[in-house]
Amino acid sequence: MSQPNYLITGAYGFIGAWVVKRLLDSGAIVNILDQSSDPQRLRLIMTDEEISRPRFIAGDITDGDLVARVVEDNGINRIIHLAGLQVPVCKANPRLGAMVNVIGTINVFEAAKNSGGRVKKISYASSAAVFGVPDGEKPVTEAAAGGMTTHYGAFKRCNEDNARVYYLDNGISSVGLRPLTVYGVGRDFGMTSDPTKAMKAAVVGRPFHIRFGGRTDFLYVADCADAFIKGAQSDIEGAQVFNLHGETVAIADVVSEIEKQLPESAGKITFSETPLTLPEELDDSAIAAIIGDVEHTPLSSGVKMTIDRFKLLNSEGRLSTTDLDQ
Repeated sequence: MSQPNYLITGAYGFIGAWVVKRLLDSGAIVNILDQSSDPQRLRLIMTDEEISRPRFIAGDITDGDLVARVVEDNGINRIIHLAGLQVPVCKANPRLGAMVNVIGTINVFEAAKNSGGRVKKISYASSAAVFGVPDGEKPVTEAAAGGMTTHYGAFKRCNEDNARVYYLDNGISSVGLRPLTVYGVGRDFGMTSDPTKAMKAAVVGRPFHIRFGGRTDFLYVADCADAFIKGAQSDIEGAQVFNLHGETVAIADVVSEIEKQLPESAGKITFSETPLTLPEELDDSAIAAIIGDVEHTPLSSGVKMTIDRFKLLNSEGRLSTTDLDQ
């Protein structure tokens, strides 16, 4: 079997940067396709030497011909597709959201279809946003998807259905993953980025208000990245879609953990009492049974690692705080 040769789309995003880091740590061949040419999030977690290793191709995921050329010219045989626009952008501009999130995903599957069987697996980002308003079921299984309340969630559900049809029509196997609240260094956009922003604010001594409360499924980013890699490495057939579960915790407990790590932040981090309109706990028994256990970093460890990294970046003058004002 040929050596795995990965294409990571959206690699300069939050989860993408961590996927690149984890793959490079394992010695894998990594190719990056991203519209941005600024590896700012990679710089937060990697050295300049590490960042120089992957082959970088600048390009728009909505350009189907470009995506096909990248897959063909670079001998890609595994794809981790993370390029996409998040909830606020999809809400403000649904047409753009559909072009990037849906047509962009179609372009990835088309490139795989036309690879002559070389692309063995696509691992792609779906989301817990495919679930509607919680109805009390805990934890929520994959089958409960539907009744989406955002364009973003509707686009992700559409991608899951299209992945199924690509398997039925063309035999392309894929793994779609549904994370909920992912946290860690590099998370700087969207409602569920607030807990990470609160950690950063605490490091620099600023107050911060988390815009939601209640309980949520909290997943450390390295665990999330590893799950996408496992999906791309798996030899399972079909169009599989799995929930990702971390640790279901109250936002009040997240704040307490931040204060434990940084006692001087006590009283400076506040939060709303309004919970997210999403399930608070996802059932991950399906992925564990089929692909294998996904690491579950405890909240205390994940918060400590995130804060420690923010401290180091701050001491080096490399910790941007512009996202705290958004």
